[in-house]
Amino acid sequence: MDHVLGRYSEYSYALLRIMAGFLFAQHGAQKLFGMLGGMGGEGQSAELFSLMGLAGIVEFFGGVMIALGLFGSWVAFVASGEMAFAYFLSHAPQGFWAVLNNGERAVLFCFFFLYMATRGSGIWSLDRAMSRR
Repeated sequence: MDHVLGRYSEYSYALLRIMAGFLFAQHGAQKLFGMLGGMGGEGQSAELFSLMGLAGIVEFFGGVMIALGLFGSWVAFVASGEMAFAYFLSHAPQGFWAVLNNGERAVLFCFFFLYMATRGSGIWSLDRAMSRR
């Protein structure tokens, strides 16, 4: 399959980065602005200087920056750490298996962002556009 689809790996990575950033930003929008169901109900948002508020800042602005590919490695590293922290703080105390403690999204985001931190933003990114100047 690599000889057929391998030539598209840069494009599929870019699409994965854009979609992951977009989805991550939605979680931040819930926390910061009470959008998309908010925190416990429509229109409710987290206090800005609380753990949820700080998570919302990382998720919303980090998600936008990841989708745009702006300072991708650095932002992805911070986002990966935030997701690891969220998993161990909120999900792990509810049980070992991520599928049972509802932590699979946090784990998936954590490891994708860790991978992105090592790989960078790739094509279709502001990082790439700025490096060409």
